[in-house]
Amino acid sequence: MALKQNDPAQERNAAQDRAVDVLTWLADEPDMMGRFLALTGMTADTLRRSAREPGFHLALLDFLMDHEPTLIAYCEATHTAPEDIVRAHRALSGPPGLDTNSF
Repeated sequence: MALKQNDPAQERNAAQDRAVDVLTWLADEPDMMGRFLALTGMTADTLRRSAREPGFHLALLDFLMDHEPTLIAYCEATHTAPEDIVRAHRALSGPPGLDTNSF
């Protein structure tokens, strides 16, 4: 029996939900939130505005993917498998070669 492919729209929605979970976790981790803001150049005000931008969810997942200790801290705190972050990142990244991180 062939495995059924997941619906790309469902995968994207699940990935966006995962990114919101990352933001929620960051809100409870002041040091991590400060690091995220410093690395992205955002402030609390621009964070609120950026949350509506298309690349914002991907930026949150990039933040985890680009620093293994942060990824592990998130995964341990939320009981999430690292593979789930990789899958979410892939769903929001789009096809290879497509730049969706546009902010």
